[in-house]
Amino acid sequence: MSYKLLFTESYLKRLKKFLKRHPDVLERYAKTMEILELNPYHPSLRLHKLQGRLCELYSVSITMEYRILIDFIIQDEQIIPIDIGTHYEVY
Repeated sequence: MSYKLLFTESYLKRLKKFLKRHPDVLERYAKTMEILELNPYHPSLRLHKLQGRLCELYSVSITMEYRILIDFIIQDEQIIPIDIGTHYEVY
């Protein structure tokens, strides 16, 4: 089963700024998104539900330092990236 990635305009702006500041992560980001689309439960993504004010969202890891916050709509098999950045930037 494959999931559909839906990109919002606000996420694409954040992504552009993120990749401008961290061009060395581009290849790893692309690989992460590829895996996310094929199997969001893949262990390398370290998918987990967040708590507190972000309790409606999930997080996946690009690297140990960088994260992507996602809205993971299981019923429609859709994944909507919300934010990208370091652990401290997105939480």
